[in-house]
Amino acid sequence: MAEAADFQGTCPSPARRWLRRTGTLLAGAPLLAGLLQLSAVSPAGAAEQTSAKAASGSQTVSVSLDTLSPSIPTDGDTLTISGTVTNNGKQAVTDAHVGLRLGQALSTRSAIDSVAKRTDYVQGVDGSELDDKYTEQFSKLTPGVAEPFTLSVPVDKLDLGDDGVYPLGVSLSGQTSAQPWEQVLGIQRTFLPWQPDDADTKTKTTYLWPLVSGVHMTAQTGSNEQQTPVFLNDDLAKEIAPGGRLDQMLSLGKDLDVTWVIDPDLLASVDAMTRNYKIQGDGDTTTTGTHQAVAKAWLAELQSAVTDKEVVALPFSDPDLASLAHNGTSVTGSLSHLKDATDVAATTVETVLHVTPTTDFAWPVNGAVDPSIIKVATSAGADKVIARSDSLQETGDLSYTPSAARPIGGGTTAVVADSRLSTAFQGDLTTAGAATLAEQRFLAQSLTLDLQTDKQRSIVVAPQRMPTASQAQTMAEALTALQGSTWSEPQDLAAAAKAKPDPNATTKIPSSSAYPSSLRKQELPKSAFEQIAATQDKLDNFRVILTDESRVVTPFGRAMNREMSTSWRGQAGEATNFRQGVLNYLDDLTDQVKLIDKSETKLSGRSATIPVTVQNNLVQGVERLVLRLTSTSPTRLKIDGKAYSEQQVTVNGGHSQSVKFPTSANANGEVGVTAQLYTEDGQVYGQAVRFDVKVTEVTATVMLVIGGGVLLLVLAGFRMYTHRKRAVARQAEEGPDGPDDEAAEEPDGPENPEGPQDRLKEESGAPSRADDPEQPSDPTPDTAPESADPSGTGERVDR
Repeated sequence: MAEAADFQGTCPSPARRWLRRTGTLLAGAPLLAGLLQLSAVSPAGAAEQTSAKAASGSQTVSVSLDTLSPSIPTDGDTLTISGTVTNNGKQAVTDAHVGLRLGQALSTRSAIDSVAKRTDYVQGVDGSELDDKYTEQFSKLTPGVAEPFTLSVPVDKLDLGDDGVYPLGVSLSGQTSAQPWEQVLGIQRTFLPWQPDDADTKTKTTYLWPLVSGVHMTAQTGSNEQQTPVFLNDDLAKEIAPGGRLDQMLSLGKDLDVTWVIDPDLLASVDAMTRNYKIQGDGDTTTTGTHQAVAKAWLAELQSAVTDKEVVALPFSDPDLASLAHNGTSVTGSLSHLKDATDVAATTVETVLHVTPTTDFAWPVNGAVDPSIIKVATSAGADKVIARSDSLQETGDLSYTPSAARPIGGGTTAVVADSRLSTAFQGDLTTAGAATLAEQRFLAQSLTLDLQTDKQRSIVVAPQRMPTASQAQTMAEALTALQGSTWSEPQDLAAAAKAKPDPNATTKIPSSSAYPSSLRKQELPKSAFEQIAATQDKLDNFRVILTDESRVVTPFGRAMNREMSTSWRGQAGEATNFRQGVLNYLDDLTDQVKLIDKSETKLSGRSATIPVTVQNNLVQGVERLVLRLTSTSPTRLKIDGKAYSEQQVTVNGGHSQSVKFPTSANANGEVGVTAQLYTEDGQVYGQAVRFDVKVTEVTATVMLVIGGGVLLLVLAGFRMYTHRKRAVARQAEEGPDGPDDEAAEEPDGPENPEGPQDRLKEESGAPSRADDPEQPSDPTPDTAPESADPSGTGERVDR
């Protein structure tokens, strides 16, 4: 925000402003006198003060403020501060005591920043120490030993004046053997918000409470009907378990008046954990998840917490809008994933939480915007973009922080979160001292903001997306104090976005060159979006053949949303592995539908059928596939009378289907054949199978030889039949007494060389065997002789 307010009064009314100025003049008179006296200090005195400053600047003793109660004191309260002091030096500190120092009221927000950054004690600036009875004595501080302290002082004894923020210092004074005089050896500063009466105009404060996590689910699901999901690891169970980060966010947020900002992917993941789920192991192994009870308890508590509360749903898996704007828009189809993520968000939240969320807010990382980010953020239907004041900075002369809502054209509203309040709880807040300082600084900034003007304003606080458990605890404590304060009241995000904009507030979106380089370095690269596009192309080619495409399209669609998640920032290697894992798993699934390899095929004759087998190892059937068989030499081998032939293929899950193609050969030899699956729209599916067809045609000469052999068999049979018939007739003529004596006496010897067979040949007109000419041998066939041995790797086709 503009810091013109740093040079303006902060009282909300003219009377209070006059009192503030009068008090400042009165308080400044002693300080001016002191400065005049300082100019007359002797060289020896100056040297002594320089030595004291050097000692205090070295922070010989560290002071930690662990508690400050109440965080917003009022009349009649007793302020109690506890903490520890630790001697960081090598010498013991003696005659030490811890005391309180109250400085002058701070009139600007930047003054608070300056005080928070100072570590050294500055005499005259940090104020005088309060009465000795509000101190705690230490006779000796041993090096390296932390000593606890507790100070209590009635608020009335602090002599607080006008409403405002007062710097409160807790200092350790003492001496060492090297510097044996009393000096401030350590100091810690915090802030004391002071406004005992209700403000004339309270600031309306919207606090976003994000429930966002990283990516936990893979694209992989089980083959059963329920499609058991597979998780990357069991980290989500740790986050939602009692004491975990998300458990803390939920248990703390349910008692606050906040706007819940939820990633639907988190809900979908926890909901999946309420049933059977698997956890990815090494290689292809998985283990069974066991945290169903934890998931059910967390979801039940969340359902109760968001009842009648405002819920803002981010697009599914919180896509990185800046990465998409800077690196993804040039890749075809990238914006469609953002639209899908937005469309599924409301359905997911309604299904799991049974509330209707708001889906028209976009939230770029850290609220950093430029024209391309605004364009992408609104492309999927959002008309409100949550920005931050350190990105969309004030360029005018406003003396106050304006309201969050800013119309930026095209029907879009930029909801500008206050950067100081939004970043108040970053860093390591695991120690009580750090948490206390963060809480008091947050409250101080909020009160100073309210005191800037009497105008009604709506302020939005957008913290980091994934606060740690300690950060969440500190946020909750500060917000509890703020919501009970006299200067702030809670407001929903939707109301803040609809609030009347300040006409003097800036509405100019910063240029792309102003986008922080530190954030740009963490963006997903263009190659990431190209890989996502490749996955989508393969999915589109796969889905058209499935009888139940939802079993594949839904898990892979959500997986591609997760590939664009903001949570991958700072985890480039993990993001790459996840994208590759999704693509590999899709390849594994598509490979389950394939052609079975074929070896050389023998074709005996001019025509035959060639079978090609399609195997489906999926649990569901496939259809709308086309199998094409192509001859590499159609002049020698035709497929169904053409160079190639196609047939529709439908295969049930877990089965194979043999598809037969009629072929005709015009010449002997080997011909290459290619089998390839296609989708109905002509896209190649899977790997082609190539094999050779060996044509072994039966020739005309061979057919003549076979025909002649058959004719000889027929003639031989006829001759035998005729001989038998004549023999029977002769026996009938001779009668039962036998042949004539003359015939019986005729010998059948050398003198009568013709036997009965020779007589038959004469009678039949056939030459005798002795007179037969020599027969030529059968001609050699032009086909390989059949063998009874196995054909080896060859495959004989059906005829």
